[in-house]
Amino acid sequence: MNTTAYPFSDYQNLSDAECQSRIEAAKASLGKRLALLCHHYQRADVYRYADFTGDSLKLSRQAANSEADYIVFCGVHFMAEVADILSRPEQVAILPDLAAGCSMADMATLTRVRRAWRELASVLDPDQHVTPVTYINSSADLKSFCGEHGGIVCTSSNAPKILEWSFSQRDKVLFFPDQHLGRWSGHKMGIPLDDMVLWDWDQPLGGLTPEQIDKAKIILWKGFCSVHQMFRPQHIDQFRATYPDGKVISHPECCYEVCEKSDYVGSTEYIIKIIAESAPGTRWLVGTELNLVNRLAEEFKEQGKIVQFMAPTVCMCSTMARIDPPHLAWCLENLVAGQVVNRITVAREDAELAKVALNRMLDAS
Repeated sequence: MNTTAYPFSDYQNLSDAECQSRIEAAKASLGKRLALLCHHYQRADVYRYADFTGDSLKLSRQAANSEADYIVFCGVHFMAEVADILSRPEQVAILPDLAAGCSMADMATLTRVRRAWRELASVLDPDQHVTPVTYINSSADLKSFCGEHGGIVCTSSNAPKILEWSFSQRDKVLFFPDQHLGRWSGHKMGIPLDDMVLWDWDQPLGGLTPEQIDKAKIILWKGFCSVHQMFRPQHIDQFRATYPDGKVISHPECCYEVCEKSDYVGSTEYIIKIIAESAPGTRWLVGTELNLVNRLAEEFKEQGKIVQFMAPTVCMCSTMARIDPPHLAWCLENLVAGQVVNRITVAREDAELAKVALNRMLDAS
């Protein structure tokens, strides 16, 4: 057994073929001790090695129910945190590259949210009137904050149902970090746009007046996904003008105007399901991350389905793409040698409170 971790510098210049052979050999050596998870947005040259594929919550639950000792999450930091929170105590969660973060998750930090909570207290008692709801695309300490303050976690597929639960607890919701998911979910519940206000964490009282806060049903955090904000209503207009029979499907992290113009709106799993079940020869315009769209285009090509990316410019989850074959080979070969690199561990107190918020979500949905 190796007593010193192999340095990543030994892997930086490996050829694609060498990375492939070493990853495959390491996977074979680790066998069922390894659960290699790949999110739908993961780059193709890493996705190919997955034991499990899906969205972040589904993957973490699958890994927790597996025989694996090691959970290697090819996603971003918050996903590996969820895997650590939901896994058994003896399981180890690993992120092959610690630089694989999420810009949207970074827009809502615990410091900013605590300050917002204090500022809201100058207008009303938030613990009596506001249910904090955090999208699963957020750090563990924000999930812990929600657990502590009677709040809950949501996903892109269950957000409207979670809002229903939230309003059964208190009369307002503070929704972070993604404003677009919160706005679309509120709209689906029939809440007028005027009853949803935007909290700007850089402004005193979020840039709002006490009257606006008092009137609001949902207080939306000024956060967004850098990929999904690229999609614009005019992209849909151009598509429909050229292909009147085409269908449009978008992720709810897209802006309200894009979702409103789409035929279907839903999570990554929903997008895959709808396109898979569509008739042969259907043409689709898809508003979500490029790697998933390219994978769907290839998968359904034989059925005559045309699946195209919504934006005219290339945009992908660049932070997730930092997990590349050299990082994966480095991570796995260290495990074979008995060394754990880039372990993700959530502090016990945060993990316990985050699990409270996650369990509320699972019970409510």
